[in-house]
Amino acid sequence: MSAVMQLSRVVTEPGAGSADAELLGRIDQRIAATGLDLSGLTVITEAATGAYRSTAAIAARAGARRVVALARNTTRHGTAADAARATMGLAALAGVASRIEVVGAIEPEMLSACDILTNSGHLRPITAATIGLLPPGAVIALMFEAWEFRASDLDLEACAAAGVRVAAVNERHPATGVFDFLGPLAVRLLEDSGTVVADARIALISDNPFAPFIAAGLRAAGGEVETFTEVGQLYRDAWRAVVVALTPGALPRLTAEGIHHLARNAPLALLAQFWGDIDREAARHYGLSLWPPTAPGPGHMGILLNALGDEPIVRLQTGGLRAAEFIHRGGIAAPGAIAELVTAAPSKPGPNTNQGTI
Repeated sequence: MSAVMQLSRVVTEPGAGSADAELLGRIDQRIAATGLDLSGLTVITEAATGAYRSTAAIAARAGARRVVALARNTTRHGTAADAARATMGLAALAGVASRIEVVGAIEPEMLSACDILTNSGHLRPITAATIGLLPPGAVIALMFEAWEFRASDLDLEACAAAGVRVAAVNERHPATGVFDFLGPLAVRLLEDSGTVVADARIALISDNPFAPFIAAGLRAAGGEVETFTEVGQLYRDAWRAVVVALTPGALPRLTAEGIHHLARNAPLALLAQFWGDIDREAARHYGLSLWPPTAPGPGHMGILLNALGDEPIVRLQTGGLRAAEFIHRGGIAAPGAIAELVTAAPSKPGPNTNQGTI
């Protein structure tokens, strides 16, 4: 038995204080709001620290028969043992530790019995070899909307061949409301850089459904915001910040040419990378101030939702599990439903039509 396996069985007494108690309250609220019911199902997800320690507990609290949580050593978020302790500590408080096992590797027998596999960081990429071990009818849960899909995350062709469906979550559904956090997240990104949002001229460059949510949040914080769908539309003005939230592609969305345009029209502005890859070498060449100082991974956000605490993560993870459960139990992924099916290359972002019920 591995050390990680031992932790999953030994840590059964809650050692957390009010933070975990409050987190458990949020979990129960969100399970009720989404109607998540995993009774009789087996879920494979990750064990983690921070806000993501909640995923396994959410699944078990929602009635999952068995939850397997993969723990790995990380450079930024602690060791596998740290993840096991955090995950099982919350599970113990929730009274579901007996149905969660933290493992150091996902074995074939676990996959063959899996109903829902989450697209969590420790499990990515989900390869054809992994998908081939899942039973037909299993569902892979994406913790984002269908149009945000990254081909590097999982093999869609293998899913189609194996009869495994891929469910994305409608983050704008009333029961999830994750997009409502995008504005405060953009404000936090700028504040972390030392940029004052109040009374600031802010250019938002965004070509996707993030735009209205980010703009609303920046305005609520006192910013004067103008939105552009591409960098070439930006005109010269006294911009304090340029926030980039462009849908990632195979190449950087802000190339050297775009950086040159910014340098001419917003030379003193902070270039804030919310989402969408940037030619950072070009930004340095033109002397632009860039935040965050360390580049996020290709296609990844420059700031994560957990910067705002547990609530947005609980909403996202619960919503993602509910979307997968909805599809697993035969739900139809109609416009406005909590679930979206990803069956091919994602379509370009369209208008927000997510006003329906589950």
